[in-house]
Amino acid sequence: MNSKDILEVVVKAASDKRAEDIVALDMQQVSLITDYFMITDATSGRQVQAITDNVQEACEKAGIEVKRIEGRNAARWVLIDLGDVMVHVFQKDERAHYNLEKLWSEAPLVNVDDWVEA
Repeated sequence: MNSKDILEVVVKAASDKRAEDIVALDMQQVSLITDYFMITDATSGRQVQAITDNVQEACEKAGIEVKRIEGRNAARWVLIDLGDVMVHVFQKDERAHYNLEKLWSEAPLVNVDDWVEA
């Protein structure tokens, strides 16, 4: 499974739990750390945890190794490290504060519309 396939799995899993404003950044030309960032937000800590749990379950089902999950207990900003894909699940105010999209503005956006439930 390549990194774009992994990205599709996590976008769909987040969307299934009503993640909001899902954005994917193609990091391949701007960072050596990972191929893609997926960034999304939720309205509550409980929803952040639900999205995190669903992403983890979808990855395990697809045979994708979850290397590390940071921030799960606080549920303000959870980072799911999948190696080639980094998933960031924020509460709305945390996302606005850290503004990763602006920090990594040189990274092109990936169109995820086909993977997101309307």
